[in-house]
Amino acid sequence: MLVMLRAVFYFGFSEVGDLIHPSSGILAQVLYVGVKFDLRLSLLILIPIALSCLLPWNINNNAIARRITNIYLALAVCICLMFYILDFGHYVYLGIRINSTILRFLEDIEISAVMVWQSFPVIWIALAWILLTVVFYCSMKKPAKFLLSPETVMSKKQKAVGVVIVFTFFFFGIFGRLGTTMPLRWNDAFFSGNPTIAALGLNPVLNFTDSFKYRFASTYDEKVVREHYSVMAEYLGVRKPDAETLHYTRFNPASNRDATIRLAKQPNIILVMLESLGASRLGIFGHPLKPSPNLDEIARNGWFFPNFYVPVSGTSRTVFASLTGLPDVSTVRTASRNQMIIEQHSVVNAFDGYPRYYFIGGAAGWANVSAVLRTNIKDLNLYEEGSYSAPNVDVWGISDLDLFKEANAVLESLPRDKPFIAFIQTSGNHRPFTIPPENDGFETIQVPEEELRKFGYKSNEQFNAVRLLDFNIGRFLEMARKAGYFENTIFAFYGDHNNRITTTPHMKPFYETLDLDGLHVPFMLYAPDLIGQRRVEAAASLVDLLPTLADFAGVPFYNTTMGRSLNQRIDENRAVYTQTSSKTSPVIGAVTKDFMLRMNFDSTDIKLHDLNSDTPESDVSHLHPEKTEKLSRITRAIYETTKWMFHHNKHLPQDK
Repeated sequence: MLVMLRAVFYFGFSEVGDLIHPSSGILAQVLYVGVKFDLRLSLLILIPIALSCLLPWNINNNAIARRITNIYLALAVCICLMFYILDFGHYVYLGIRINSTILRFLEDIEISAVMVWQSFPVIWIALAWILLTVVFYCSMKKPAKFLLSPETVMSKKQKAVGVVIVFTFFFFGIFGRLGTTMPLRWNDAFFSGNPTIAALGLNPVLNFTDSFKYRFASTYDEKVVREHYSVMAEYLGVRKPDAETLHYTRFNPASNRDATIRLAKQPNIILVMLESLGASRLGIFGHPLKPSPNLDEIARNGWFFPNFYVPVSGTSRTVFASLTGLPDVSTVRTASRNQMIIEQHSVVNAFDGYPRYYFIGGAAGWANVSAVLRTNIKDLNLYEEGSYSAPNVDVWGISDLDLFKEANAVLESLPRDKPFIAFIQTSGNHRPFTIPPENDGFETIQVPEEELRKFGYKSNEQFNAVRLLDFNIGRFLEMARKAGYFENTIFAFYGDHNNRITTTPHMKPFYETLDLDGLHVPFMLYAPDLIGQRRVEAAASLVDLLPTLADFAGVPFYNTTMGRSLNQRIDENRAVYTQTSSKTSPVIGAVTKDFMLRMNFDSTDIKLHDLNSDTPESDVSHLHPEKTEKLSRITRAIYETTKWMFHHNKHLPQDK
């Protein structure tokens, strides 16, 4: 039944084949994903029946059990058909498969009912619903008769084997994949990066249930967004503010007169995400054990931002924010997992003529990140688990050193007269902190546990993982020099968050007291022959990453979200957004190089903290009322506007 309904959607409602013409391979792959979702739903529906068969009184030997089962199946068919009918209408109306946002039509049920009555032949649809329920239910009678045939006498061993076989079939059918620890997810339908093609691979019932927990996530109040528009427009530097249309777009021309650095030719761009590497780990920030000589050298000889923060802690949140320019303020898990906001305009597509690469050692489907990447990076070349010749070393895939070698092999093969942009996402500085046997001569060292704990490390494994990450960065730069693309490349190195620490006496007191240890990460831009050396004390944010690199590269771009270029004159008192504590009731704030404002997400308990004080936990808002008011307005404006942008930062023509 579900496969037949998928065929109805393909031939009757989908634009695939009419307006969009994918290759036969892509079409077959997305339909295959869809059939696996259909199998999952079918097996989930059958679980109660399968479990009931283990009872002494079941459908084989009890009339009441058979009657209950028949009623259950009839209801299941009826409800599934209802979802498909709603799905078809939803797709005709909005061009997307049904999800939990359909519940918003219940907010004004009278208007919604009239709209449906005037838009669709409701009576005929209802009759078809009843008829199809009867037809599909009756079609189950034949297999049911087979199940109700006289019992075959089976030994206990045969019964046990049968249970194992059925359980295995159900497990793998629902899991949806073989040879991996990652189950089938909705992002698997988005492998092509085209939402219309992806729609062919979704199941409306599962799509609704999967999105149900996100129905209140990042909801916005447009009235509140408008109230904060003037603050937001000034913060972002919108040249022609328009509160009526909520206009936030800024155009940055190729010949930007405000640019601090202008290059003679467009450079390559390589962004390296440093897994779980907080600022407190590095020697450049005063760590006495000096585990990071290579990154320290990069900071001294490149552009170094000692007051750089990710908006929210978490790897998938960092991937989302770095690509979209939007802090991941989602209150349910992460934005990458929310299919309803998966489409986002990104500055990365302004790098016209640049081939785009993303390298990750493991599976990119983790946290549905692959859907974010494929949907929003045009013509992406994605390298992930299964793309490499190197073997996996742990759950995170190949080692970071092998990841750099594999990435270098690809980048080395590219023509030197055409620039590229590449993301490299490391993972080694994460539990289980694997030190691979093949590591180009890297040697671990042992430090007394007491000394490690005194300066933020919990174990030698954790300490050596940071040392290995730094060692691998050094090896990668050696590879880039030898390959010949180093001289014309801007490298961006940034942490995604900090991992659990003990104490950090080498950092200022605010670091631990104000819960900023997880957000304060290293950020360096490195290209000695192109941009030189600079230390920028002003606060900077992860969302500034792509606008800054696009500005350096001299590519014209439209900036529609929160990032601001750092390749321009920088206000020393610029503020950046932070979010800590509970995801459902977050503490939001704004940080400058000298102050931090914190408040509850509902604007209560507003406090201002002096980051240079020996008692940073003290509230100094009464000493700086104007600063408190300004930062509180900026904080609330960013929080409310970001939630609005989640749903309105759609693709521009250059993204398609």
